Amino acid sequence: MLTNSRQKARRILIADDDPVIRHMVTRFVEMEGCQAVVAHDGGAAYRLLQSDANFCGAIFDMVMPHIEGIDLMRFMRTEKRLMRIPVMMITSEKDLKLLANSFAAGVTIFLPKPFTTEQFQSTFRLLLNQQTEQPCH
Repeated sequence: MLTNSRQKARRILIADDDPVIRHMVTRFVEMEGCQAVVAHDGGAAYRLLQSDANFCGAIFDMVMPHIEGIDLMRFMRTEKRLMRIPVMMITSEKDLKLLANSFAAGVTIFLPKPFTTEQFQSTFRLLLNQQTEQPCH
């Protein structure tokens, strides 16, 4: 596990249109010692990513208004400055084709809804481990 001082510098972009999920995920990210940067939907996340690439990871809901999680992924994979950011997709979707398309678009890891604190923590730690190769502020 990473040291507390290094984790505090890690910024995580969270985008979910459900305020309850957004609050819960934010709380979990902060419990892991990371800084949460929160967007209330895909459009807000897209605007953030246009001007800020300084994230160690991102957590997106699959289905959101304006821009869906998979479309955010496609945008990120076309931008050199965003390609390195690992992404966790949280979803209640069960469509295997949709999940396969998401992996093809570049999703690093999935977390199905509903999830427990323990499931989130273990999945989130896997996401953070994807970023250990490259420095992130």
